[in-house]
Amino acid sequence: MSLTDPISNLLTSIRNAAQTKKETVDVPASKLTEKILSIFKDTGYIEDFRLLKDNAQGTFKIYLKYDNKRSTIIGLKRVSRPGLRIYVRRDRIPRVLNGLGTAVISTSKGVITNKEAYKMKIGGEVLCYIW
Repeated sequence: MSLTDPISNLLTSIRNAAQTKKETVDVPASKLTEKILSIFKDTGYIEDFRLLKDNAQGTFKIYLKYDNKRSTIIGLKRVSRPGLRIYVRRDRIPRVLNGLGTAVISTSKGVITNKEAYKMKIGGEVLCYIW
């Protein structure tokens, strides 16, 4: 897990914790990580997250969500990465699993879901998919 790509670090930490059925996971804090986590919480993929100020940067404690001992997160995929940025126009906004999943998109209006970007008719950089 490279700290040069905080989004990949976040997704890998969540994926590994969900596979091992951990209740919580800690990741380094950043503004982008906070926006992505708030989208995950609003869409119902995680229970909650809290900022712990233990050093200058701080960490987020993420509380994972389970339904009948099964994680609500089936899959996570990093799309745009530092070596290969993926941008989409407003008419090419991706649908994850025919609308069952969520794409997180960084736009000029902030970090939003694919459904919000479609309603606002704006494109941006596709950060990740979650389903």
